[in-house]
Parts: sequence; structure tokens; C-alpha cells
Amino acid sequence: MAPANTPHAETAQAKTAQAKTQFGYRRHPDQDRPGSSPAAHPVVIVGAGPVGLSLAIDLAQRGQRVVLLDDADRIGEGSRAICFSKRSLEYWDRLGVGDRMVEKGVVWSVGRIFHGESQLYQFNLLPEDGHKRPAFINLQQYYAEAYLVDRINELPEIDLRWRNKVTALEQRNESALLTIETPEGAYRLNARYVVACDGARSSLRQMVGAEFAGQIFEDQFLIADVKMTAEFPTERWFWFDPPFHAGRSALLHRQPDDVWRIDLQLNRYADPVLEKKPENVRPRIARMLGHDKFEFEWISLYKFQCRRMDRFIHGRVIFAGDSAHQVSPFGARGANSGLEDAENLSWKLDRVLRGKSPASLLESYHLERSMAADENIRESTRSTDFMAPNSHQEARLRKAVLSLAKETEFGKRMVNGGRLSVPCSYDTPLSSLDADTWRGGPPPGGSMLDAPAATSAGEPIYLTDAFRKGGTDFTLLSFSNGAPIDAPDGIKGIRIGGDGEFADPSGLIAKRYGAVPGAAYLLRPDGYVAARFRHPTRSAIAAALARAEGLY
Repeated sequence: MAPANTPHAETAQAKTAQAKTQFGYRRHPDQDRPGSSPAAHPVVIVGAGPVGLSLAIDLAQRGQRVVLLDDADRIGEGSRAICFSKRSLEYWDRLGVGDRMVEKGVVWSVGRIFHGESQLYQFNLLPEDGHKRPAFINLQQYYAEAYLVDRINELPEIDLRWRNKVTALEQRNESALLTIETPEGAYRLNARYVVACDGARSSLRQMVGAEFAGQIFEDQFLIADVKMTAEFPTERWFWFDPPFHAGRSALLHRQPDDVWRIDLQLNRYADPVLEKKPENVRPRIARMLGHDKFEFEWISLYKFQCRRMDRFIHGRVIFAGDSAHQVSPFGARGANSGLEDAENLSWKLDRVLRGKSPASLLESYHLERSMAADENIRESTRSTDFMAPNSHQEARLRKAVLSLAKETEFGKRMVNGGRLSVPCSYDTPLSSLDADTWRGGPPPGGSMLDAPAATSAGEPIYLTDAFRKGGTDFTLLSFSNGAPIDAPDGIKGIRIGGDGEFADPSGLIAKRYGAVPGAAYLLRPDGYVAARFRHPTRSAIAAALARAEGLY
């Protein structure tokens, strides 16, 4: 699969094992069925990138059988997405791969912004303690995909088929019929639902005739992954108008294996063929580093887009990740947003397939994730306009802001070198029902907050792990300073303190959730707050649960 937002992408001198994980094509019994009676499957996912792989694992852990198709036969080349957020790591914890990602990844939370040779300011994305996962890790996408494939190989519910390319789609009342091309010819599959995770150039998006509206930026950026030994700290460094790349911007990130990601803004009229040649890239990087003792791992040139589909659901076909929306790479909003698509969709699709919720529940996936896409596109566009001004007026504004930032705090806050990914807060129907006064805690539509806890035996555990260990159902988080709660069936419980299963040794759970007597939170299977209560009753919880399940 091609890297998202990289129409000119190609590998340069791949000298590591990044692209050597290759999977052989295998014939499947589905291919031996007559064309008039194709095999039927509940879910077919198209695209084995991070989003499709994660969604398949999530559905399989809920007991769903999944067919996962990809037209390639290997892990993608080049590092591509490298920056994964705390929220993504917590999701990968639930999928059983979080530890591997963090152990291999480079952990960071500090960033620095420079103008010319001078530092304007620095920031820390995770200034508070008491979270299991860091703010971000840097990890090449090929590692993330390899770990996800390893996890899939442990799950018999997933049938991962390489070199299976979808070439046609026919929508039916109760299913979607796919035509799939393989090295041994074509065959067909019926799926109750198809999830398109096939990237920025999604063929399925074209097959449903969907619009893809937004802004295409003409500025070009050069990516160079270089292998070298360097003394730079593990931080995100961003320059405006650096002395080594006058008039443009630059970005430096550390990756595992002594590989460094360098992004350099180029003239929009630069010739992509010439700019990608290693002999032309080397002098640029040498000027930046002050030496030429490095080797190229990957070189790419890209333009980017801030666009999305009008609707993420087209009949039996659901779109996720770059197939549904695209943003610039600055701010790490692409892959992380796609992973949030997967976790939002999985539990809803599972309930619909089991008949526990009506198909209309899937509409909430479109509403919530299109809201998130709009937020990401808005932030990404603002970052791009600041980093690569398109007009004389925008250039003057940036110059003024950078000048103010040298002397004022409010000027620093106006500098935009790529506002980094944070979980979206959904404007849910339950928000208007949150009538109680709260001094703290995540509101309905907000993501759950992590904090240290302890089991009744005194063993340390994090709240996100307690949530994960309870399974895949709705969860009621409550506190022992309130009366016991008679929760409806189908809701697991996490009770903190006193008579509860878990203790709050640091007091951070109570603080982060505003835990006055009686406080309780109904958490969705994806860790988002469905409702919160100061005075929870069985009927109030049941009503909130029914709304979250799409029952009314």
C-alpha cells in the first residue's frame, strides 16, 4: 500500500530490514467456490495498514470472524507514520501489542521551537505523573505493522490474505459483493459489512463514487530518514527559517535503531525527480547536521491534503483512516486519528453484527469520527498555513508572530509548528443530559483518564489496565464514598476504594474524576464517557446505556 499523502513517494536506499518482511500468497478454499455462490463473511476489511490491522484484532477479540485483504504481500517500505500518541498506545494495550510498541519505540514528550538559530520556547506534552503510557513514542510504521501482524497470527478468527486486490464492488440489500483479483485469478466474496482501510488512494472510495473534498497544498516537503550516531536529545525539534535551510522550515525526530527523521520544506516548484536523488539530498542534510557521516534509509517527497469524505458510511461499506480523511503529517494526526476510527467502529459494528443494537448505531460512528476529522483538518490547515504561508499577508502575520514570540508568552502561544494530536471530545446527545455541576473529570463524549491504582492484594495497576482486564463491555466506574450501585445487566464494574476491588493510593483517580460522594461514570467499550452521574440510579444508568447502544 502506498504511503498516505505521498504521491511522489519512493524508497531510496533501504539498507535495513524495514521492508524485508514479505508474506507469501496462499490459495483459499473460497476461491474454489462457483461464482454463483460466493462465500459469505460477516466482515471484510480491505487494507492491512495500522488501521485495518488494529480493527481486525479488535473485532477478533470480540469474537467476530474477519477476512482481511491487502493487495501487497509485505510490510510497507519506509518509516511513513512514526509518531504514535498516548491514546493510540492505550488502544494497542487493549489489543495486546502495547508493550512491544513502547519497548521498541523512542519515548518523548519535550519539543523545542526555533527561529533561525534561537530557541523560541520548549514544551512538555505530559507534565503530570501517573500515566502508564508516555505522551508519544516514535516508531517506524513498518515495526508497528509487523507487531500487529504477529498478533493477528495468534488469532484464528482473522483470515489475512495477501495479494488479494478488490477490483469491483456491488452493493446489495443485506450485503456487499466483492470481486477480488489474485495471482491465480479472480473470485468473489459476500460480506455483511466491508470496512475500507485502503489508504489515501482508496479504490473502494472510487467504487462507491464518494466525494473527497478539501484543500490540496502545493508546498512540497522532503523526508529523509538517515542512520547515524548523534548526540541530539530525544526531543521534537522544529525550525522556522534555520540557517541551514534559509526561508523554509525543518523538523527533526529520533527513531529507533539510530535512525533520524528529517523533514525539509521545499519550493512548491521544485522538481520532485531531481530533489529525491540521494546526491542532491546529501548536501542539504550535511548542511543541517554539520557533517556527512550518515546513510540514507528512505527518501520521499510529498505534497499533502486536508480533505475528507462527506459521509463515512456508504451502504454496506464503511470508511476509516486515510481512506476517509487526510491531513498534513505535521501534528501526528493521521495515523492516530485512524486508530481512533478503528476503536470507535469496532464495538459498534460488533453489537450490530450480534443483533444487540440496530444498524443505526453505526451512524454515530460517522457523526463522531467526522467531527474528529473536521477538528484535525482545521488544526492541520492552520499549522500548514503558518508553516508555509500562501500569501503576502500570511507571511507578514507569521513574521510578526515569530517576532512577538521572542519577547512575550502570548506570542509563543500563537506559534504553530504543528499542534500535536489529542483525543477528540465528541458532542454527544448525552452532553445535554449532564445537568449536575462538576468541578473536574472527563465530560460525556470525553476520553477516560488514566491514573495509578492498586488491586485488593496491593499490586500496582493502572486504571486503563483495570478497564482493559474487564473485557469488552460497558463499564461503570464508581467510588466507595457513595452507596453501592445496582447496575443493569451487561455492565461490568470498577469500584475504587473501601469496599471496592481497586484502591486509589495516590488519590489521583479521585482527583481526575471529581469523585465527590456518589460520583460514577458509564464508560463505553472504547474508553469514552457515555454518561456521568452525581446520584446514579439503576433507571438512569439503564437509560444512558440504551442511548449509547443506539436503542433509542
